[in-house]
Amino acid sequence: MIMLIGEFAQRAGLSQDTVRFYVRKGLLRPQTGSRGGRNPYQEFTERDLQTARIVRFGQSLGMSLKELTAINDEMVQDGLSDERAVMLMQEQIDRLAGKASEINTLIQYLRAKCQWIQSGKEEPEPSFLCIANDEE
Repeated sequence: MIMLIGEFAQRAGLSQDTVRFYVRKGLLRPQTGSRGGRNPYQEFTERDLQTARIVRFGQSLGMSLKELTAINDEMVQDGLSDERAVMLMQEQIDRLAGKASEINTLIQYLRAKCQWIQSGKEEPEPSFLCIANDEE
């Protein structure tokens, strides 16, 4: 199924400006159609839709567009070996584990602060730095 930018953007959950940005960065590579005269329309496919979703997913994992562009280029040129795919996924697992640790520290601090307030603030106020250092 061929889509023009409006339909593609809607189905991908992106603005048309974001789609154009992804095209400029090389993350999306639409075909040039025969419609549009001197400014031919860009035509997007289901594969482009899948690529856009992968880019959004990668961003939600904390990957930069630069990283995603490099991986996309690698996939288009040579494909990803199983070893390379596992390496990339392991990097993301490590990155997410680090974020999870930071979030757990924040949760501990907020719980300690709530407990301190609820107990009438009689003891010394919890210090974020003390809680963060206890994690290490």
